[in-house]
Amino acid sequence: MKKITALYRNAYSGLSPAMWWLSLVMLINRSGTMVVPFMTLYLTTSLGCTIAKASLVMAIFGIGAVCGGILGGKLTDKFGFYNVQLVALLCGGAMFLVLGQLHTYPAICICTFALAALNESFRPANATAVAHYSNEANRTRCYSLNRLSVNLGWAFGGALGGFIASYNYNLLFWIDGFTNIGAAILLLIVLAPQRNSATPTRKTVEKNTRSNTAWQDTPYMVFTGVTVLFGICFFQLFATQPVFFKEVFKLQPYQIGYTMALNGILIAIIEMPLIYTLEQKNNYMRFIVAGVILCASSFMVLNVLPGGMALAITATLIVTAGEMMSMPFMNTFWTSRTNNHNRGQYAGLYTAAWSVAQVIGPYTGGQVAQHWGYTTLWWCIGVTGLLCAAGFNWLRVNTAKYPIPQA
Repeated sequence: MKKITALYRNAYSGLSPAMWWLSLVMLINRSGTMVVPFMTLYLTTSLGCTIAKASLVMAIFGIGAVCGGILGGKLTDKFGFYNVQLVALLCGGAMFLVLGQLHTYPAICICTFALAALNESFRPANATAVAHYSNEANRTRCYSLNRLSVNLGWAFGGALGGFIASYNYNLLFWIDGFTNIGAAILLLIVLAPQRNSATPTRKTVEKNTRSNTAWQDTPYMVFTGVTVLFGICFFQLFATQPVFFKEVFKLQPYQIGYTMALNGILIAIIEMPLIYTLEQKNNYMRFIVAGVILCASSFMVLNVLPGGMALAITATLIVTAGEMMSMPFMNTFWTSRTNNHNRGQYAGLYTAAWSVAQVIGPYTGGQVAQHWGYTTLWWCIGVTGLLCAAGFNWLRVNTAKYPIPQA
């Protein structure tokens, strides 16, 4: 018991106060994350859309997120991570409120794009903030702490969102909007440059000696491409898999919410001590490969084991293990190739990679499910995930051969 207590104490020690405040901001923001996970169910259940049309809306969200990610990265390098986070939270919250009042398909598509562009510009700024408030010794744990906040919020929001969705989908938009705005207010109170010395007063303007080098960084561009493929697989968790659980496993919305909550709870309990243990082994690319293989396996088991709530939980346990092993160290990889002048650019491309996946993944997943069935979809996703593992393994072996380019 003493060893376990010491493990948890060491896992959480040595992180800056600003990092803890930033994680609290993220926790409040993500506690209201209810619209996107239940968007396909909202569109198919409340508005009578087909799974293909609902998936198209999610793809439009992804297109907006691509634009927001790239733009957010550029704005972060120019205006600083604090300013971009504050504006993105306020504007994104307002757009959630607007989206909940729309009921025509074209209007929903247009508003979804605007919402995604505004809301997702937050992510590269937030990733840059984590790097700023951390150091090389604890950076992976800081990203894990940020993920812990995301997943605690996801656990709460997913469980509550599933319950609320059983009664009134429209309330999801109000909660998501006001938690965004609440997070912005807290950010203003605790991390504004005037109130917290750890936040720079303004982005220092200096000559950028490595301008635009992310595009010339061969391992990073390979990493970005493989991340897109992995994201295509991963986003099925929020787009087609909830509908699969409802249509094939006959689960109720609150049961689907509980499986989402399970993912967040396990990450909250396990990830930080796990990362503390693994990061001392200095071989993080192997963990990425192993984690991606587990994620791929979580989809394939849906075809080989008897269906129902038990299988939904089993698949969630497998994908959670894979997520914990892979995603924190993916942040370690991209930050290791940056400096203070171009970190927003790298973060923007990393965010855009996930957003491209959000364009392709839900739409193609919905099309495959509708025309060829879920069995075909899960085999395709599983095989694609294994190809991603091979790509990350290539990076593990070959990255050292490519020095970081200097402009």
